[in-house]
Amino acid sequence: MLKLYETFVTSGDLQHSGAQRAVAERLDTLVAQIEHWQNSKSYLRKLLGKVQPAPKGLYIHGSVGRGKTMLMDMFYEAVCLKHKHRSHFHEFMADVHDRIGKARKITEGDPMPRVAKQLVAHYKLLCFDELHVTDIADAMILGRLFKFLFEADMVVVTTSNFQPTELYKNGLNRQLFLPFIHLIGSKMETLKLDSDKDFRTEKFASRRTYFSPLNHITKANMDRTWTNIANGAIVKQRTLEVKGRKIEVMKTARGGARFNFDELCSRPLGAVDYLALAEAFHTIMMDSIPILTPDRRNEARRFINLIDTLYNNNICFIASAEAEPDKIYLSGHGVELFERTASRLMEMRSEDYLSASFHRSVIDKR
Repeated sequence: MLKLYETFVTSGDLQHSGAQRAVAERLDTLVAQIEHWQNSKSYLRKLLGKVQPAPKGLYIHGSVGRGKTMLMDMFYEAVCLKHKHRSHFHEFMADVHDRIGKARKITEGDPMPRVAKQLVAHYKLLCFDELHVTDIADAMILGRLFKFLFEADMVVVTTSNFQPTELYKNGLNRQLFLPFIHLIGSKMETLKLDSDKDFRTEKFASRRTYFSPLNHITKANMDRTWTNIANGAIVKQRTLEVKGRKIEVMKTARGGARFNFDELCSRPLGAVDYLALAEAFHTIMMDSIPILTPDRRNEARRFINLIDTLYNNNICFIASAEAEPDKIYLSGHGVELFERTASRLMEMRSEDYLSASFHRSVIDKR
């Protein structure tokens, strides 16, 4: 993995960063540890019936745009392990809640051991991007779930914008969440990716996919963009079914969908709903993103989750807003998380991101 990182630096695809290289070295070591663990486990089981304990996982935290996700993805590709899984943390938790619901229909009692056994049966390595907790439903189960996973020798590598002790800070019944923080401390090594540079803002130039402020010119630009997306097709309404619920999409055409802010962020929608949109459309347009005040914390949280999901699925996002991304949510609960959202909104205008979105839309049409 370290060789791959150095190749990117030598070719000019990445800028040299001592902080990134230090984390890359530690991840490279973990690649070797996992491969040795798997080989030794197989040998010792055959010879003595013993099992070597799993190596410690890694919890990589730091400010937005420092390269955490990039390094974890390099690590994931480098690990020669068949049973591994990489996802955004929100998507993983949506899957866990789905498994819990199904387990409760099958058997009485605590569903968590059954869910943990299912995960352990499929995976030996879990990689999560952007671990953060704002949902009390997630907070209440994480400690118990990961206790089972770690006892079964699951290796976990995750990125986060927060050091472990800052997770779910000031959350409801946080004392019930603390065992999860203790597990991170005992079962994972914590690394801080500390760099003065935000590589996203240095690399990405602004594109005309984000229109601000809200006025008649912005509306005209959005309408013109939507006309280009539809390209003469009839604009239709479409209904998506998610977990037995229906999401009405009022405007769709040629793989694109158009919403206003309230449709997606003022209604009780979650990560699983946004994932359904990402799977159904290659382009999402959103009109009239407001400046969010502290009393609109729920809307801010949903917007954060929406952008996370669209970003992780390379969805083209076109929006009109009252202000630039870094001015949308300046104070209130979760404002620290919004720094990442603003950074991602900047990246989603870039040539690199839009090129990936374009290729995805072409593939979807085949």
